[in-house]
Amino acid sequence: MELKLSEEHRMIQDMARDFAQKEIAPIAAELDVEACFPTETVKKMGELGFMGIEIPEEYGGTGLDTLSYVLAMIEISKACASHGVIMSVNNSLVCHGIYHFGTEEQKQEFLVPLASGEKLGAYSLTEPQAGSDPANMRTTAVYDAGADEYVINGLKAWVTSGPNADLIVLFAMTDRSKGHRGISAFIADTTLPGFSPGKVEPKLGIRASHTSELVFEDYRLPARHRLGEEGAGFKVALAILDAGRIGIAAQAVGIAEAAFEAARDYAKERVQFGQPISEFQAIQWMLADMKTRLEAARLLTYQAALAKDEAARKGGRYSLEASMAKLYASEMAMWVTTTAVQIFGGNGYSKEYPVERYFRDAKITEIYEGTSEIQRMVIARSVLS
Repeated sequence: MELKLSEEHRMIQDMARDFAQKEIAPIAAELDVEACFPTETVKKMGELGFMGIEIPEEYGGTGLDTLSYVLAMIEISKACASHGVIMSVNNSLVCHGIYHFGTEEQKQEFLVPLASGEKLGAYSLTEPQAGSDPANMRTTAVYDAGADEYVINGLKAWVTSGPNADLIVLFAMTDRSKGHRGISAFIADTTLPGFSPGKVEPKLGIRASHTSELVFEDYRLPARHRLGEEGAGFKVALAILDAGRIGIAAQAVGIAEAAFEAARDYAKERVQFGQPISEFQAIQWMLADMKTRLEAARLLTYQAALAKDEAARKGGRYSLEASMAKLYASEMAMWVTTTAVQIFGGNGYSKEYPVERYFRDAKITEIYEGTSEIQRMVIARSVLS
């Protein structure tokens, strides 16, 4: 079932599917093995308008709705989850944040090249000791009134596209005495002195998407690069993460769809005891449950996309819908990919088949942009408020 997809929605879905299957899918396994950042295909994604789908055309984007973004994200992630997260971060965490919290000057200077794909963005909230607890952040931004600059020092961690990004939505403490109310957001330029990418993480999955530490040593940033008011960074981060969770839900749906289709096709071809294993009721029930959970997650993700656009029109939040979609889709993807490996049997444990990559890629969707436990906290607070 497709939820009221317009002709425009189907066009973006078909375009994303065609590009993903022709340009990305054939190289996905090699990129995973070599942990190679896909510079050329990411550039092509920008040329097709996939790096700023929801951003108005006047700011370099495509000017489409969130459902269009979700449809494209599913297709890109189905071909390669690494491409999916690169796309998600640039769209949901970077472009979305600058569009909603940036000044007109910031939009013209930073958003236009990001949304058009000319430049690549990253989002840096996490630190080695501050994951789900941003108030424990140690990176500082001290205002130098004479120079009208912030002097930033600290170490950030687990930054998607960290060593590849041109611009970073960065969070730092401007007043530690205020806890999370002392966090401010900035747009950091990676070409300025005092910045360097740190260790690149050797990851289980999404290996073609580079994840690294970021090092700031007396890094001077003009005050006009501050994103939002001083001390409003935590609110900015939460608002951005709501959008990001929809992107990760879409990524999870794409990964799971790839795993389901691979398992279904394999079950039709694999012969045991004189017949395809798809004839065995045990396999049939596994496939039935996989498909049911996949479609439930898809609809939750679509609903979150619609809720986000409605909130933009009427005001309000969509945190509940985003967290429900992210929670269910990520846990669904982990279960579906695990089940796909089981259907493949010993072959599922081999790198000769794609399901082991889907399995590895799926796990991170339960962790980044808010763990499953954080999503349950958000949902519980909403339903009990």
